[in-house]
Amino acid sequence: MFGFLVVDKSEGITSRRAVDMVKKLVRPAKIGHAGTLDPIATGVLVLCIGPATRLAQYVQQMPKTYVGDFKLGVTSVSDDIESELQAVPSAPTISREQLNGVLGQFIGNISQTPPAFSAVKVDGKRAYKLSRAGQTVALKPKTVTVDKIDVLEFEYPDLKLRIQCGSGTYIRSIGRDVGIALGSGAVMTALNRSAIGSFDLATAISTQNIDANNLNNKLISPLAAFPGCQSKTLDVEQIAKLKNGHVFAASELECDNNCERIIGLDQQDNLLAVFGPHKTGTFKPELNFASFY
Repeated sequence: MFGFLVVDKSEGITSRRAVDMVKKLVRPAKIGHAGTLDPIATGVLVLCIGPATRLAQYVQQMPKTYVGDFKLGVTSVSDDIESELQAVPSAPTISREQLNGVLGQFIGNISQTPPAFSAVKVDGKRAYKLSRAGQTVALKPKTVTVDKIDVLEFEYPDLKLRIQCGSGTYIRSIGRDVGIALGSGAVMTALNRSAIGSFDLATAISTQNIDANNLNNKLISPLAAFPGCQSKTLDVEQIAKLKNGHVFAASELECDNNCERIIGLDQQDNLLAVFGPHKTGTFKPELNFASFY
């Protein structure tokens, strides 16, 4: 097996648990996932099966779409409802105009501090483990990209946002920071990831419905990790060179001057290699799957 399975993760289970539910069905193939979802979150979790476990990095780099629910006027140490809620004293009632007035601050390349209850490592330990042990965690801000924020519903204190963003963005942190900007505080009450790139809920299977009979029908080609990427069908001689670790001239791969990455295919459109720039005018396999077939 070589490809992706899009799972609609249920609330209350970890991403690791979702992987384990499929693991027994794909043995002896390896399995992993691209982009963790917290237990409170639902939606798209891309499982990488067989050699596709080596493609997780490409999926993780894809833009993501979330729908998050938030409650204004309260805060919590975890920035969501997983920990005790604290009412913000004298929290103002926020209007739609006030909300619209601050959302622009959170679009573009923004500085964001991850939640204290996150998987970020501090001195080799996960921040959420330190926080749950009662330790104060000081995390460094990082730059993330938010492409778009749409208000889907708003009736104070309840707010629903659709957020399109890049890898590494914490939706809880966006809610928290919007609440701070409004002077009201906010926590995330629910989260659904509706898409990672072209992997969306329309192609997903629920964690309750996965079985050996439908898994193969839902397996998505590894080529889905490279939408719009230039490709080259390799001939027999080139495949032999690939198996021997050959570095290819750009002309051999028919790669134009703007090509940053090119994927190599066989005659059946199976993924053989992912090529990246090497020395001037040459490309070297970043990943080589030629021996898999």
